[in-house]
Amino acid sequence: MKKIYYFILIAVLGMFQACEKEETIIDGGEDDVIDWTTAADSSSENFIYSFWNTSDKYFNYGNNGSTDFHYWPQAHALDVVIDAYLRTGDNLYKTTINDWYEGVNAKNGNTFFNVFYDDMEWNALAMLRAYNATNDERYKTAALSVWEDIKTGWNDNAGGGIAWKKDQPYSKNACSNGPACILAARLYQQFGDEADKEWAIKIYDWEKEVLFNPANGAVYDNIDSRTGDIQTSWIFTYNQGTFLGSALELYNITGEKGYLNDAQKAADYTLNNLVNSNDRLLKDEGNGDGGLFKGIFVRYFTQLILHPDVSAGTQNRYLQFLKYNAETLWTTGTNKQLVLYGTYWKSKPGTTTDLTTQTSGAMLIEAAALLNEEGLLSE
Repeated sequence: MKKIYYFILIAVLGMFQACEKEETIIDGGEDDVIDWTTAADSSSENFIYSFWNTSDKYFNYGNNGSTDFHYWPQAHALDVVIDAYLRTGDNLYKTTINDWYEGVNAKNGNTFFNVFYDDMEWNALAMLRAYNATNDERYKTAALSVWEDIKTGWNDNAGGGIAWKKDQPYSKNACSNGPACILAARLYQQFGDEADKEWAIKIYDWEKEVLFNPANGAVYDNIDSRTGDIQTSWIFTYNQGTFLGSALELYNITGEKGYLNDAQKAADYTLNNLVNSNDRLLKDEGNGDGGLFKGIFVRYFTQLILHPDVSAGTQNRYLQFLKYNAETLWTTGTNKQLVLYGTYWKSKPGTTTDLTTQTSGAMLIEAAALLNEEGLLSE
């Protein structure tokens, strides 16, 4: 009976908030104005109501009652909750952050370690943010512990780099090096350990040398050190996002302009190539793991937009792109009754979607609210 009551409550809250959200758009054709704060409130509240497993304290993989647990999306779901908490200070988000630690640790086998290095990196990054948002020492301890395990992924295959998976030391991927660099750089900035700075630079230098195309800003997915083959046909938004994010972190540490230039090259490649040719929206990369890719790009792209050293012209161009994607998602691609997002930000989903896809959409709406708070999306 408790579960039935919970889903009825979700439905009622979803209907109430849907009515509230419909009023955030002021009719006016191309001049419609969205109240991004209200939109983000509705998005993130419903994200918790629809996906949070209240009994076991983790995010379900779907909103259809399935209780499947997937480790790596938990990090990005936590990031959305942290975004909302930093924006609002609402206890709903603080409680979720607090409970996440216990639930995700238990579901992952009473540890935050994992066979995938990239999955650990995502969770360490989110836990470091959780520590900074709440001062909960458990998160700091866990992030530092996971970082120690991540460093064991570095080997000399393909000249260096963090492996993708513990039992595949020959596969070196952008997804296991970009986030590792960001993590190392942030740890250095916060705690001042020079070794972390050295790790950040070492990881970045390897990824730039092996998987980055400096001519156009493309980030290739991986290299197989057994053959030396680089997967140049796999270029995804999330790898672009973490490469530009790592370049930006190193620019913050060193002040070397080359890092900022690299970040902008990776962003520009994405805006010019990883979009739908018909409408210039970020392309549909499918559901499952691919459902999270755009949201990850948006997170680090937003940090680039906010950086004071980005020129006014470049900032405006980036802003207009993100604003267009966010407006399209909210006005056209959202199932407003349930506040659900799909894989293509111009198409409404039905009554179900998966955690990865929903998380990407929620990231975009929170990013728009943040930029609006900074006075950058105001008309």
